[in-house]
Amino acid sequence: MNSFSLRDKQDVIQAVERLYHIAFTRLNTRFPLPEVTFRKSGKNAGTAFLQQNRINLHPLLFAHNKAAFFTDVIPHEVSHLITFQRFGRVKPHGKEWQYIMQFVFEVEPNTTHQFDLTPLKLKTYPYRCQCSTVELSVRRHNKVLKGQQYRCLRCNVLLESL
Repeated sequence: MNSFSLRDKQDVIQAVERLYHIAFTRLNTRFPLPEVTFRKSGKNAGTAFLQQNRINLHPLLFAHNKAAFFTDVIPHEVSHLITFQRFGRVKPHGKEWQYIMQFVFEVEPNTTHQFDLTPLKLKTYPYRCQCSTVELSVRRHNKVLKGQQYRCLRCNVLLESL
């Protein structure tokens, strides 16, 4: 399932509107509702675009993790936008963002997800060390091509492309 159903889109937009209503009630400030888009974005479950007042959600990760998107991912991304609009440019997961997550939305301020990424079928490149073969992401592989070096976390030997 690569795309959101109409019902999914409506549910997401309602969740965003509900969070903005909570923010208005608790912070006594009106914030402009964001645009919500649904596009693949690597391993990111969601991304907040502060200057554009936009949230992007990964459709495939959403399809496999709907409940967690509503309890964690959507509040996480909305918190980034509210934080930016309330406090300006601050650390992405700093104390201001944590405040919005914990005290405004009453959500644990987790900074990463633990979703199974196998449905994404991300391209990887094999590298080897002394103890095993390691799969590097496209991003890391491209960095290696530009001179970056990575070491195995177990044997501490530099990884070599196969």
